[in-house]
Amino acid sequence: MTTDSVPRRETARPAPLTSADVETDVIVVGGGGAGLPAALFSRWLGNDVVLLEKAPELGGTARKAAFWYWVPDNEPMRALGIEDRFEDFLRYVARLSQPTRYDPDSPTAGLTEWEAGMVRAIHTSASPAAELLAERGALTYRHCPDVPDYWSELPEDKAPTGRVLVPADARESMSDGGARAVEQMSAAAERDGVDVRTGHRVQRLVLDGGRVAGVEATTAAGDTVRVLARKGVVFATGGFTHDDQLRREHLGVPAYPGCAAITNEGDFLRIASTVGPQLGTMNHAWMCPVPLEKVGRPDLVGMFSVAGDSMIFVNRHGERVANEKLPYNEAARTFFHWDPATGSYPNLVLVQLWDQRSQDHSASDEYGRLIVPPGTDDAHVLKAPTLDELTTKIRERLASLAAETGGFTLAGDFAANLPGTIDRFNKFAANGKDEDFARGETAIQLVFNGPVKEEPGRANPTMWPISTSGPYYAALVTGGTLDTKGGPRTDPDGRVLDDLGAPIPGLYGVGNCVASASGRAYWAGGATLGPIIAFAFRAAHAVDRA
Repeated sequence: MTTDSVPRRETARPAPLTSADVETDVIVVGGGGAGLPAALFSRWLGNDVVLLEKAPELGGTARKAAFWYWVPDNEPMRALGIEDRFEDFLRYVARLSQPTRYDPDSPTAGLTEWEAGMVRAIHTSASPAAELLAERGALTYRHCPDVPDYWSELPEDKAPTGRVLVPADARESMSDGGARAVEQMSAAAERDGVDVRTGHRVQRLVLDGGRVAGVEATTAAGDTVRVLARKGVVFATGGFTHDDQLRREHLGVPAYPGCAAITNEGDFLRIASTVGPQLGTMNHAWMCPVPLEKVGRPDLVGMFSVAGDSMIFVNRHGERVANEKLPYNEAARTFFHWDPATGSYPNLVLVQLWDQRSQDHSASDEYGRLIVPPGTDDAHVLKAPTLDELTTKIRERLASLAAETGGFTLAGDFAANLPGTIDRFNKFAANGKDEDFARGETAIQLVFNGPVKEEPGRANPTMWPISTSGPYYAALVTGGTLDTKGGPRTDPDGRVLDDLGAPIPGLYGVGNCVASASGRAYWAGGATLGPIIAFAFRAAHAVDRA
């Protein structure tokens, strides 16, 4: 799917309340990981629901995700006797989201009242929401009791494992969970009478005085459809990953468009701006390394897991600059280091380098890994019998991509430094301890290690010496967004807030199109989708009460 397959953008200037083509109780805008549950929860409360999705199909970014969803104090945890108190949960997320304000002795752990309220809403509502989806056959799950949080070693994390759920019919690796989740929720929406309309791009709000009374949408055929809502409109349209202007102006780092659905263009920011909402978290995103040569492609999947033990990342000087097995949000930050001495981003593009061992034993087509099996798309892979020949190919490939990187190229000392970098890594690998970047020393790094050749008795399965002889392989990696996490600020019930903090009547938002209380942090695998499901649940109830 490309943006050519969806209706074109028009002005967001609001329309006055006049006649309607369709009238319903609740309108949900967006049919992905936030919109589908919001529509289902609203429908199960007895409301007539119209869901408008601008793409030709439902699913959005969620369709490409593994769809882990992070649910604190969930029922399987309680059944196992795992305590997950709100006070502990609050300190864990506060420590990561706002480390400079963190105060373990404060009632809000240093968070603002808004942030703490949003965190409490997640802790309170994620589990009831997950259970209701499962009970209604819309999202059945299996519990992953051993999956650790991304920062499970922090003393604040009193429940370091057990919060992750995945769709019940996802494969063992969990990589296809998003497709399974979208299938289940879509089928439930059809079964239970949600009026789903794809190919409908919402362009503007319809206002009745100071109340949001509905929306106008453009169909794939170019027709305008006016849908009015008796109770409210819930936006769940995703972030602004694929709007270059918004991404460049607000994120503050040279993040490339990542693996969010190609239709995530910041629609709600533009539409909601006409009614004066507060904005929040506009400078943050869910980050991920991405293959440079696939940036902007609809089929791009972020590098959630970097496979290979005899594998390293090196910068333009041929030097390692980071732990290759870090959780993806943290790994992505490496690319955005600014060098004030040279006035450049020296790590804007890193080279992933591996040998035949990793090619033979770590190839995978899951989780965006770049070491891929024979017969799959490997146009991003460079191969050469020697390191010098590989360096030449890397230079040539970078030259062909100069327009996308500001002319980024390898430094003159790359070839001279690379053998020493490999020698140093090989010594660490032989001893099982990465003295530079502590690779493989946390539980989540082992989860993200990917397939490797089994070696009996070794202390660190994330490392193995890189071969002293070719062939060698390489691919180009940069930093991108999974999606952004900023937009209009809402209260814990999804009500969009105006400049004075009062709810805008009739207007609600859920998911990556609104401000996230997570700040800079990515708390755990599924810490996007678990909270999203919680807020979809709460917004549906708030709209129902309107």
